[in-house]
Amino acid sequence: MSNADNIEDSAAPLIEHLTELRNRILYAIAAFTIAFLVAWVFWKPVFDVLKEPLCAVLQGRGQQCQLVLIKMEEGFFVSMKIGLWGGFVLAFPAIAYQLWRFVAPGLYSHEKRLVLPLVVSSTLLFFAGVAFCYFFVFGQVFKFIQSFAPKSITAAPDIEAYLGFVMN
Repeated sequence: MSNADNIEDSAAPLIEHLTELRNRILYAIAAFTIAFLVAWVFWKPVFDVLKEPLCAVLQGRGQQCQLVLIKMEEGFFVSMKIGLWGGFVLAFPAIAYQLWRFVAPGLYSHEKRLVLPLVVSSTLLFFAGVAFCYFFVFGQVFKFIQSFAPKSITAAPDIEAYLGFVMN
C-alpha cells in the first residue's frame, strides 16, 4: 500500500472537517471569552504595571506620574483593550491547542515532532522580547522623548495614546 493510499483511506468527508473546524473554533472562542473576562476584571493592576516605565522617567525628572483622560470614554476603551489583549495572551495556549487538534491529523509523524520545539521556542522568544521592551527599551525611549521637553513643561500623557504606544 502506497503513501497516497494511506492518505486516501484517512480522508474525511468535507462536512466532517467543517464540523470539526466549527467545534475547535467554538472551544477557542469560549477560552478567549473566559480569559477576556479575567483580564478585564484585573485591568487596573495590569495598567499600573504597564505605566511603571513612564512613571520612573517622569519621577526622575521631578514630575508627578499623572496620566490624563482626554475623552470621557477613554477609561472604558482602555479597560477593553487591556481585557482583549490580556484575554488573548491568557487564552493563547488553549487557542493553539485547538488549532493543533484540528491540524494534527493531517500531518505526518515527522512533521508532528517538529511542532513542539517550534511552539516552545517561539513562545519563549516572544516573552523574552516583551521583557526586553518592558525592562530596557521603554525606559530608554521615554528618557529620550522627555529629553526634548524643557524642565518647565510638565508632561501629561494621554492614557489611551500611552496604552496604544505600549501595545504597539
